[in-house]
Amino acid sequence: MRKFGLFLLFSFMVLAGCSVNPVTGKREMVFMSTAEEIQQGEQNYAPMQQSQGGEYDIDPELTAYVQRVGNKVAAQSNVDLPYEFVVLNNSVPNAWALPGGKIAINRGLLTELESEAELAAVLGHEAVHAAARHSAKQQSMATLMQVGVMGTMVVASDSDYGNMIAGGASVLAQASLAKYGRSAELESDKYGMQYMSAAGYDPQGAVDLQETFVRLSEGRESDWLSGLFASHPPSRERVQANIDTAKSLPQGGMRGEREYQAALKRTRDLKPAYDAYDEGRKALSEENIDEALAKASQALDLFDGEANFHALRGDIRYLEDNYDWAATNYSRAIERRDEFFYYYLQRGIARKKMGRPSDAVSDLERSLDLLPTAPAHYALGEIAADSGDNSSAVEHFRIVAKSGGEIGQAATARLVKLDLPTNPGAYIPSGCSADGNGNLIVSIRNDTTVPITGVAVAVEYTDASGRQQQPRFNINGQVAPGQLASVNTGLGPYTEGSNCPAKVVAAEAVE
Repeated sequence: MRKFGLFLLFSFMVLAGCSVNPVTGKREMVFMSTAEEIQQGEQNYAPMQQSQGGEYDIDPELTAYVQRVGNKVAAQSNVDLPYEFVVLNNSVPNAWALPGGKIAINRGLLTELESEAELAAVLGHEAVHAAARHSAKQQSMATLMQVGVMGTMVVASDSDYGNMIAGGASVLAQASLAKYGRSAELESDKYGMQYMSAAGYDPQGAVDLQETFVRLSEGRESDWLSGLFASHPPSRERVQANIDTAKSLPQGGMRGEREYQAALKRTRDLKPAYDAYDEGRKALSEENIDEALAKASQALDLFDGEANFHALRGDIRYLEDNYDWAATNYSRAIERRDEFFYYYLQRGIARKKMGRPSDAVSDLERSLDLLPTAPAHYALGEIAADSGDNSSAVEHFRIVAKSGGEIGQAATARLVKLDLPTNPGAYIPSGCSADGNGNLIVSIRNDTTVPITGVAVAVEYTDASGRQQQPRFNINGQVAPGQLASVNTGLGPYTEGSNCPAKVVAAEAVE
């Protein structure tokens, strides 16, 4: 009967969720409305940009150029979406689309292209993902897979900042919406070429694009290949499919090599500075301080106007425990770009180290407005705890505890120490059993990550005269993380399996 019920539920969902793909005209499984897609994209576009490096604002004419090409191609979709196009300050060659037509392309991909036709191929491909509702279809299939089975959320991020995002932040889930399967990629290649052709571009640009991707993926092994090729894996199959599609489209059209080179001139001129910066970031990640500082200085000598170059120098000074100079460098970054979370986050942490908690709180809260991150919440939790505001500290540490990793473990330990004395039952589950004489035994388990002591349980019952009783019983000694402990209360009789009348009422973390 249960299987039949699941079958009926599945069948109802299939019938209710069928809609027509506005690009292919095929009926597909989509439970989300277009309005919901648009709202989802709008909610996550800004935090996704923050997590991927923020807007590339050094060359606004390039951004305007990309937007013109993107709008020209997306207009051929005949799907009424509020398309937006942004260039991100990220050296990894990548492009992605969120639901509702929110599209981004990285600086690092633009410097690898050679023509406006290739750019139109990239943006047309991403526009198809949005117009064909690939994200909504992906989520709908995940919903179906959860009927009677355990669902799985895929979390993905192609950014140096992805591991900072606070636990539970929706941007992590949304990052997975920019990853698509093989059929969606081939569909986007095909119809994206139709869009670019209808917009007046030579579809051969899409063939050249895939040829370039295959060559790069075969000939280079570096971190920069991880972005685009993780979400848009190149293959000879895709090259051949594009060749076949190009044959079916009108020949000729605009290539736009000169136009593209003119639009990219400033950014290409600045590429040596960004290359030095990327090398400096890599050296810093390997704790090669001298090399990192040399590369930061090289980048700044080539171009002083990029905020990231100043932030790199700030990160170096911070690692050297020179917090005053680090804060100065972050301030210089903020002077050049005041809408990026990382500079406020790092300056806030540096100011906290300098003993300036009020200034630190202001910076950290500003960083959270731009992107919720675990380090910002953790630092605010520490500041709150130091000032005696335990309720605020608990709130911040609880958010970070969901993040996992070392910072999640550290937050969990701080959370337990602060919250355990007043809320022991949230961390220490209890259960009841009976000994051979029917006396009540209360068992507890330490579900925290730290040793605990001073555990006490209370047993509620009504005595023979009808009065409520709540005697306490102590569990002696320390209880290690994951360890069980118990106490025989001597109360009885207790029937095995009946409602457990005991609860944990006291405990504290071992210092």
